[in-house]
Amino acid sequence: MKNLLKKLFKGGKNSPSTKVEEMTVTDLLLQMKKSIDFLRFSDYTNDGSKKVWVNYYYTLIDTDYLHRDILKPITTIPWSSIQDIKNLLPIEVVTISDDPKEILEKMLSGFVFIQLGENDKKGLLVRSEFVQARAVSLPEVEFSVIGPKESFIENIDSNINLIRRRMSTPMLTIEQKKLGTMSRTRIAVMYMDGIVNMENVNTVRQRLDEVEFDHINDSSYIGQLISDNGNTIFPLLLDSERPDRVVSALAEGKVVIMVDGSPHGLIGPTTLVEFFSSFEDYYISYWLSSFFRLIRLFGVAFSILVTPIYVAVLSFHYELIPKDLLSTLISSRREVPLPPILEAVFLELTIELLREAGARLPTKVGQTIGIVGGIVIGTASVEAGLTSNVLLIIVALAALASFTTPVYKMGNTIRLLRFPFLLFAELWGLLGIVFCFSVLAAHLLRLTSLGRPYLEPIYPPRVKDMKDALLRLPFSMQTERPEQLRTQNPIRGSKQRLKKKKDIDE
Repeated sequence: MKNLLKKLFKGGKNSPSTKVEEMTVTDLLLQMKKSIDFLRFSDYTNDGSKKVWVNYYYTLIDTDYLHRDILKPITTIPWSSIQDIKNLLPIEVVTISDDPKEILEKMLSGFVFIQLGENDKKGLLVRSEFVQARAVSLPEVEFSVIGPKESFIENIDSNINLIRRRMSTPMLTIEQKKLGTMSRTRIAVMYMDGIVNMENVNTVRQRLDEVEFDHINDSSYIGQLISDNGNTIFPLLLDSERPDRVVSALAEGKVVIMVDGSPHGLIGPTTLVEFFSSFEDYYISYWLSSFFRLIRLFGVAFSILVTPIYVAVLSFHYELIPKDLLSTLISSRREVPLPPILEAVFLELTIELLREAGARLPTKVGQTIGIVGGIVIGTASVEAGLTSNVLLIIVALAALASFTTPVYKMGNTIRLLRFPFLLFAELWGLLGIVFCFSVLAAHLLRLTSLGRPYLEPIYPPRVKDMKDALLRLPFSMQTERPEQLRTQNPIRGSKQRLKKKKDIDE
């Protein structure tokens, strides 16, 4: 028994129990008895003639269900063999097994193992899983005023139910895998059979099969483990907590990965422009949604570039400042002892500190810290002569613009990108900003999502996919699925029927 635990979790990439075949069922149960939440007891039939041994983790099963629907029929209805017990139980998931690997896996997922003899190798595995999950609630990260108000929760079965209710077709195919040599976390790979390009599905399968990690805690783990480039700051798989967004991605021909214990689903392959579109865009007029998308793109560019341009102009390019604005800048910086780069870094770091403090503290306290802290520190730094009024306004507007990004992970990327631009603006002025932008563009051109171009439809340029990229054109012009996905069925609807509106007498 000394090396039993080592046997359990040694080696294999897909199972913690690759060496369980070398053990007996008795050894396996002895190892389980070391845990305080494992119970093993015997129970007699009403006439006292027969006895069964019951083994389970009481923290994983529904004990009421065990005594009411499993033990009561066994102790009250006559039986003569283990097959008779299987037939008399009113439960759909009941199997007879003597495989230690299967017994281990089932018991750790909420099954009861019933033996007729104390040391029998063969027993009955009966499902009695207890799942404690919170109720479906409002989306917190991707909240929208218009549209459904449901979000995923931490239970994968409930999440699949939310998707199934919106996608009532047998074409929706779900494959299950278990990852994590210790956690054995359930992973669901979802796609629309007959629509999806099977190359994308096979890519996801292959990368999931190659994952070797002990514990999968969240979908973010999977996103990092199977992404095309693990060294980029850009998210290469789109994560969403909204069932409607996931269903729309499935209908387009994408692959969705759901992880048990995570309230977010992963969508791939994806493109850069998708991170700047909110799913609420599809619930309002295409004129309004196109305008809001342009506002978001402008906000991202403004957030990244405005502070570096301020530093570059004041350090190298005085001639670019208009005469009317020059006097304002001179008066605002007259008593500031710091050079523009230190002044900008000081304010940028202050904003980041306020963000982190607001995010990590309780909601009400965090909001107070963010608002009051920003006002107090900003006013005090200007009055103390550490920063200028103009830069304080610029940095505040840049921070505000960065919040327009609807996907949280891309918002974090935007926050980090400002600092390299600031550094190169201090080194070489506007030329440094252009150089940094060129490096960023080259990096984006090399990125792929599940093997598909990340910068599409900008590059490679695909005019058909531009209808739902920087702008959102009406649904009558979106009758084909994205060309990037190379779907088996690219047609979504009839263009003529969507455009034609009949009166009641026609």
